[in-house]
Amino acid sequence: MQILKKLIILFLLLSLIGCSQLRDEEQHLYFVQITDSHYNEPKSEMRINKIIESVNKLPMKIECIVHTGDITQEKLNDTSIVNKSISLFNNFIPPIHFLPGNHDILKTTYESNKNIFINKFDSLITYHEYKGVVFLLVFTEPLAQSFSDDTYKPLLELEKKLKKSAGKPVIVFHHTPSVEDFYKNKMHEGWNKDIRDKWITLLNKYNVKAVIAGHFHRDEHHWLGNVPLYVCAPISAYWNRQLTYRIYEYKNGKIGYRTQYLE
Repeated sequence: MQILKKLIILFLLLSLIGCSQLRDEEQHLYFVQITDSHYNEPKSEMRINKIIESVNKLPMKIECIVHTGDITQEKLNDTSIVNKSISLFNNFIPPIHFLPGNHDILKTTYESNKNIFINKFDSLITYHEYKGVVFLLVFTEPLAQSFSDDTYKPLLELEKKLKKSAGKPVIVFHHTPSVEDFYKNKMHEGWNKDIRDKWITLLNKYNVKAVIAGHFHRDEHHWLGNVPLYVCAPISAYWNRQLTYRIYEYKNGKIGYRTQYLE
């Protein structure tokens, strides 16, 4: 009888280990980030096409592509340009998800830009799940620029989605990083400190594995409490930047990336 009990216990332990390994395998995935395409700039279509060609030829299975904002160069009110950009990005083989940046939804034309983005692209905050990993795309310009929208509260909306994730690993995507910006050999203020502190506290309250952003037009890495922040360089040629995108790998609860330079 004792031998039988030991065998049963051993079987259960092996089953649990097997399930754990299976979960790890199920949560091993690749995805791509593109950012700051500024469609309608000179050479923007050519540069986007090079990215599309490269991503579509990748040897690993890409679950999705996330565009972290500044889709067009302040042309969201131009239906023709928006439709052309959508048609172009639809040439990606993997599914693509969009969030708006500061050059998409402008403070000066906020309501019209916001409504166009929602009608043409997606909601201001979206929830996607791939192999048990939650992707949250969040429009955070009201936080970055310290203005309010009575119909959209980014921190409240984000917490609702984080609660919905029910403990699953989460990757948060947005446009303007919350940290200070460094250029022309000096620091420039980032988000308002009180807002930034609330943002960081919220991220660290849940199972957020990383925050992924654009906007800076540079490769950067920072920490938001215990949550890493990855900032990707752009598609745009502005400031003479190389044509860039990133391949991220999520494995064993951690995220790594490979930056791809095409020019």
